[in-house]
Amino acid sequence: MAQLDTLDIIVLVAILVGTAAYFTKGTYWAVQKDPYAAAFANANGAKAGKTRNILEKMDETGKNCVVFYGSQTGTAEDYASRLAKEGSSRFGLKTMCADLEDYEYENLDTFPEDKIAFFVLATYGEGEPTDNAVEFYEFITGEDVSFSEGASAEEKPLSKLKYVAFGLGNNTYEHYNSMVRKVDAALAKLGGTRIGAAGEGDDGAGTMEEDFLAWKEPMWKALQDTMNLEEREAVYEPVFQIAEKPETDPDSEEVYLGEPNKNHLEGKSKGPYNAHNPYIAPIAESRELFNEKDRNCLHMEVDVSGVNLPYTTGDHIAVWPTNAGKEVDRFINILGLEAKRHMVIIVKGLDATAKVPFPSPTTYDAVVRYHMEICAPISRQFLSTLAAFAPNDNMKAELTKAGNDKDYFSDAVASKNLNIAQYLEILSNGAPWDKIPFSAFIEGVHKIQPRYYSISSSSHVQKDKISITAVVESSSSPGMPHVVKGVTTNYLLALKEKQHGDPNPDPNGLNYAITGPRNKYDGIHVPVHVRHSNFKLPSDPSRPVIMVGPGTGVAPFRGFVQERAAMAAAGEKVGKTVLFFGCRNRTQDFLYEKEWEEFGKQLGDNFSLITAFSREGPQKVYVQHRIREHAAEINELLQQKAYFYVCGDAANMAREVNQVLVKILAEKKGWSEQKAEEEVRRMRAANLYQEDVWS
Repeated sequence: MAQLDTLDIIVLVAILVGTAAYFTKGTYWAVQKDPYAAAFANANGAKAGKTRNILEKMDETGKNCVVFYGSQTGTAEDYASRLAKEGSSRFGLKTMCADLEDYEYENLDTFPEDKIAFFVLATYGEGEPTDNAVEFYEFITGEDVSFSEGASAEEKPLSKLKYVAFGLGNNTYEHYNSMVRKVDAALAKLGGTRIGAAGEGDDGAGTMEEDFLAWKEPMWKALQDTMNLEEREAVYEPVFQIAEKPETDPDSEEVYLGEPNKNHLEGKSKGPYNAHNPYIAPIAESRELFNEKDRNCLHMEVDVSGVNLPYTTGDHIAVWPTNAGKEVDRFINILGLEAKRHMVIIVKGLDATAKVPFPSPTTYDAVVRYHMEICAPISRQFLSTLAAFAPNDNMKAELTKAGNDKDYFSDAVASKNLNIAQYLEILSNGAPWDKIPFSAFIEGVHKIQPRYYSISSSSHVQKDKISITAVVESSSSPGMPHVVKGVTTNYLLALKEKQHGDPNPDPNGLNYAITGPRNKYDGIHVPVHVRHSNFKLPSDPSRPVIMVGPGTGVAPFRGFVQERAAMAAAGEKVGKTVLFFGCRNRTQDFLYEKEWEEFGKQLGDNFSLITAFSREGPQKVYVQHRIREHAAEINELLQQKAYFYVCGDAANMAREVNQVLVKILAEKKGWSEQKAEEEVRRMRAANLYQEDVWS
């Protein structure tokens, strides 16, 4: 009987505990879940336990507007966030942002008529979807697309869907903004109704921001009319809540001081390594490639032995940068945060769908140093947001004018390449802007993004080391009050100087915290991941290849030639390998000069290096001129089905190389230029003409 009484008591206690848990939702004993606890190893799909049904998510959170984004570098995500925020503050929409890879799309045919979907889509590479948009793109453009209620494409299954579309592209690529164009066409074909014009931003022309601003006003007007929205005065409404914790020691083990996720915080980093989870790679070696005092070009080898970070020749390596201490200090000081830069803060979304872009608890310093793109160009729209928090009426008027007047903004801000802290510093003569909520900067300044570099080594030759070739960026122009220094390349320069014995490297006075959060990088490690590319050698090594790579555009071709030389040395049949390389002067910036000689010994007559030194003669000579001079050889190799590769500057070099090739084909084959252009397009479609270019 005593045993029965004990059992009764245990059952009763269990019932009471369960009842309390139900009514309190675990408030008094539950440990707050760390949203960054996972290593973000699963980079496709929603987090475990989260719904992949977007309509269910919208209903749960009371939303009537979803802004989907397909983003590779974070810019499309930023524009999506801005649209969501503006839709809420100006028109009272209940908005949310959604990563395209986090949801399924079979139920878009049940999208309610009183809701609206935005699609903000970047085009990546040669007309491809961004990594997070691949699944959506393949679904929506598929020939046999199937929706939840079984209607065929001919039956217009998306007849209830109203949508808005904006694309981010680059006119230097042949397939300019093809992602938004194809998705827009697919949605319309399936019965969707687009509101307003499909916007197109052009990064190649440098007009992305102004294209976006010019597109969104008529779009909002069209949306207003369609959904009977009432515009109201836009007042800043924070998306994030920031709670300061002065009683918490910033060195406490639970505080993130720049670590990207919990595994890194606990020193248990593990793969797979990707855009959410970097590998802290040891730097095996580094050296200077230029023979100049005022310019630097780095060759760096990072060690990936013993970890799951595979790459193949032609891929890209992503370097996760740290902001320069000089700019971190400027930003902290102009916001009046110096006294509490190391104070612990907890950042939370004020809405269930708001995604905090970094882990917390953290500190002001860690957020600014490791997570915010504080050196980025200023958004004109962001200045309008900040105007309400100006220290006085004069500065408020100045910010308002710069935010609303396109031409004035161009003259006063954009043409001077100012970052936000520099501009505020100039306006106030260094006096702090301490009324601006820090949340406004989290929302208005991009999350800092990895920088991608073409890998300059062959995975066939050195699978355990990845080579980086990077010019240290430094630019100025008339009227600019300062020299713009590349954030990531100067960071790499500091790492190189540290490895070569400088205990406190300070390139260009930028003062990087190269030892990383809690000194975990010790000055000779760098956070990286690999992004796979379609820029590849032919699978048959006997096929000829023609490579055009001036400056650091030669990086992937070092890997290509390294691989082919190793194959030839192993007795394999290797086809003709022609490299067009250009630089300023053979004694100053001739990259890998000695290595080409060694590769030539292994490849013999099958290797040709054709150089263009632009500043050695009375007239400038570029690679496109050398290609013209070797028209007969190029035509002969193309008849042998040679692969043609271009890497480097998209705006000028790559475009001119394309034009020269068209002229060569027209002349040598007796074709019209139109037919020659069609042949180059055919080569592109067949991957016989490949580009790895940047603007």
